[in-house]
Amino acid sequence: MANDAHRDGPPPFDRPFENEDTKQRVYGAILHAREPMTAAEIADQADCSEESARSYLSFYADLGIVVRHEGRPVRYERNDDYFEWRRVNELAQTNTVDELQVRVSELTDRIEEYRDKYGADSPSEVDVLEFDPAEIDDVYVDLGDWATAIEERRLHERARRKAAGPTAPSHS
Repeated sequence: MANDAHRDGPPPFDRPFENEDTKQRVYGAILHAREPMTAAEIADQADCSEESARSYLSFYADLGIVVRHEGRPVRYERNDDYFEWRRVNELAQTNTVDELQVRVSELTDRIEEYRDKYGADSPSEVDVLEFDPAEIDDVYVDLGDWATAIEERRLHERARRKAAGPTAPSHS
């Protein structure tokens, strides 16, 4: 019974890609990397040979998914610009200009509510230590949601402009 529950749930945290092929494990390792890593470190995370990791990392670098940093040793990191570009394209392709504009407006309203609530222009301006200790967890949740809303608005606005074409006005 415990094995059935394990199969239906998420994979173990220490081996999240164990049922994937090598290409997917290398991809997953680079996605989860928080800083540039060597091919050996990625191979260790992906549970594959260093040569296999290098091969796939080269492939991903050619696609723009990975940034290769020359040096001794060569290091690789996720190309966040690629993933942002992909997200913007996906939003532009799966939503109409009007849907994207509505979402930008909703996010703008939410951002304004947080600005009014905290008397600040951005989450980074809020001093959490000024709040009652019983409220701090809620403040952190709000600040995280506020920062997410700012980022999502930026991405949705980029997608709106992309979907509208080159003559679209900018509302950044």
